[in-house]
Amino acid sequence: MATLLLFVELAIVLALIFIGSKIGGIGLGIYGMVGVFILVFVFGLEPGDIPIDVMLIIVAVITASACLQAAGGLDYMVGVAARFLRKHPNQITYYGPLTTWLFCLLAGTAHTSYALLPIISEIATKAKVRPERPLSVATISASLGITGSPVSAATAAVLSQAMLGAKGIGMKEIMLITIPASFVAILVASFVQNFVGKPLEEDPEYQRRVAEGLIDPEQTTETPAETPVNPRAKWAVLAFLLGVVMVVLFGSFPSLRPSFNGQAVSMNATIEMTMMSIAAVILLVGKADARKAASGNVFAAGMNAMVSIFGVAWMGSTFFEANKELILGSVGGVFAQYPILFAIPLFLMSIMLFSQAATVKTLYPVGLAMGIPPMALLAMFPAVNGYFFLPTYPTEVAAIGFDRTGTTKIGKYVINHSFQLSGFITTIVSIGLSFLIISILY
Repeated sequence: MATLLLFVELAIVLALIFIGSKIGGIGLGIYGMVGVFILVFVFGLEPGDIPIDVMLIIVAVITASACLQAAGGLDYMVGVAARFLRKHPNQITYYGPLTTWLFCLLAGTAHTSYALLPIISEIATKAKVRPERPLSVATISASLGITGSPVSAATAAVLSQAMLGAKGIGMKEIMLITIPASFVAILVASFVQNFVGKPLEEDPEYQRRVAEGLIDPEQTTETPAETPVNPRAKWAVLAFLLGVVMVVLFGSFPSLRPSFNGQAVSMNATIEMTMMSIAAVILLVGKADARKAASGNVFAAGMNAMVSIFGVAWMGSTFFEANKELILGSVGGVFAQYPILFAIPLFLMSIMLFSQAATVKTLYPVGLAMGIPPMALLAMFPAVNGYFFLPTYPTEVAAIGFDRTGTTKIGKYVINHSFQLSGFITTIVSIGLSFLIISILY
């Protein structure tokens, strides 16, 4: 009877995640909260832990990023990157993805890549490089940057005391392992993509568009981000980077954080205080309008993520805590004996949740309870980037739209799209290298 009840509850949880993800936006969080209501009021389960710290970190980091956008800082960074990329057009398949990765590594959100994708597409087209090649890797690289960024919500979730933070894993360990692994994985994916598809000038769809006058092969466009911006924008960028450096230092050296009753201030609280303070500095040095910051797409995307985590992670926590003994008794031994297999549920859950942070908050407690070593969970961190599997994530949709040659596309069977190969290469290689680095360093 207990097993049947568990499967009924699980079916409800998965159904609500599916409905919420189909609706998009804050729908995932709303339907996640419907799940919490049903589990508590219908099935009588005790509410799980509310992911307050992760939500507050999202608020702090996104506020700083939104202020940076309002000050013209993101446009300034894109302008610098664009000038670099235009100087190396023949290496766009390598430099394009590395640029989007670096942007997201610093900003903590994949949405900073939107301004870079059209630039990468235009440079590739001009250089007669098949745009699908750099765009497919660049889009995946943006997500991969999240799982190494010191200011991303996903990293904050991993560092929290309810997760790996209580197991002796800090910012230093995350950056030492995930950043090199991601960097190499991107290079491997870029190398492979250089051999994918026909050369641009031999591609039938490109030839058709040129013949019909839909494309001028010599046309170049200057995106708004490459035009002159607020002259104080660079100061806003420096302020934001200062915040990132401070977070890294405080996370890597706990002795720098004030101590009370013999215990240092938590990393969650440190990130929240630091990034909200940096937001104030950005508004000051960049002379940005706070109202403009709140109305930008970066702030909107962050708030969507916060609502999603609020509902989905709370629903997952409620379901797992109430059924912990039954779940661990049935599958816990398998994952404890073969920890790497836990990357599979991480990957599958991220496809449904469209959020690395929500996936971490939902499944990492399950992994710890099953006896999976904390370092193994850290090595599997890149597995939470699985939402590339379905070509519905905004960055993928944007990349397809920005490729005016038509080489970046969704296949006949939907899942055979341009991003699939790069996604699996980066995920598998980065996880494998993370395990290798851990075996060498630890």
